[in-house]
Amino acid sequence: MTTKQSTTAYEGVQVHSEQLISDFKALMMDAEELIKATAIHEDGLLSTIRSKTLDTLNHAKESLSTMEGTLSEKATVVAKGADEFVHRNPWESIGVAAGLGLLIGLFIRR
Repeated sequence: MTTKQSTTAYEGVQVHSEQLISDFKALMMDAEELIKATAIHEDGLLSTIRSKTLDTLNHAKESLSTMEGTLSEKATVVAKGADEFVHRNPWESIGVAAGLGLLIGLFIRR
């Protein structure tokens, strides 16, 4: 893998992690909108469930904001580690890739 390909691989991992985070944020916003749309119902049980759900969403937002940076950093580290392994052991990497391709082919065939 060349340096240009390595950089592209790192960027690809980062893009995927950023996409996952943005999808989760969109899901949380949609859930909040759904909960707010049920606000017209003042039933005791529904109000309790809505309150608990909003608390859970707020806690999830806080957790997501603290883990967002960590996820991107870990994804980059994993991509760099894989790239270094492939550079140190090119033939082993080719063998592993061929073996995985064979297994996937066998499973698909069935």
